[in-house]
Amino acid sequence: MYIPRKFELTDEQIATALRSSGMAHLITSSADGFQITPMPMMFDPDRNTLVAHMARANPHWHAADAASDSVAIFAGLDGYISPSLYATKAEGGKVVPTWNYETINVYGSLQVHDDPDWLLEHVSVLSDRHEHARDMPWAVADAPEHFIAGQLKAIVGIELVITRWEGKAKMSQNQPERNQISVVDGLSNSSNASERALAGAVITYTGPPAV
Repeated sequence: MYIPRKFELTDEQIATALRSSGMAHLITSSADGFQITPMPMMFDPDRNTLVAHMARANPHWHAADAASDSVAIFAGLDGYISPSLYATKAEGGKVVPTWNYETINVYGSLQVHDDPDWLLEHVSVLSDRHEHARDMPWAVADAPEHFIAGQLKAIVGIELVITRWEGKAKMSQNQPERNQISVVDGLSNSSNASERALAGAVITYTGPPAV
């Protein structure tokens, strides 16, 4: 991935982001072409892997037999930046539209897990991670044991053994401070919730304005 230095994420920033990651697109090269599956993937920093599961009927997991390279792509916030948001628009009009975005690519090789105990622990941890903040969190143990056993037979576990990663956050870092401030102001006052969230990301990467 092309990453200008201003937009490059550090290893620490990538690891932090992955600890709270959600949906990724897993892409694996196979004899039949590219296998692509969207699914939640959890970062295991102790094993330096991404862990997930997919339907047994999905042919994607068979690509692991060929030891093909894979990449998991995590997309963060993104959005259109209008030239009208730049303070410098009034200083000669030399501005053009762009797109702000965050993305992390994690590369590695796939391992398949078909052990019921491994799968049970995995789906339990995955559910707990996303349920813990709810007033009445659901747990795998809430469902009948025989039902869960049947569900586990329909999936296989996937583990991406990480060999390298790269991250990019293009969030107006290449703009002069007055443009960064005006972009944040414009996005913050938008009626669109995603644009207001994008304003926070710009602040995260460019820092608060000087006082």
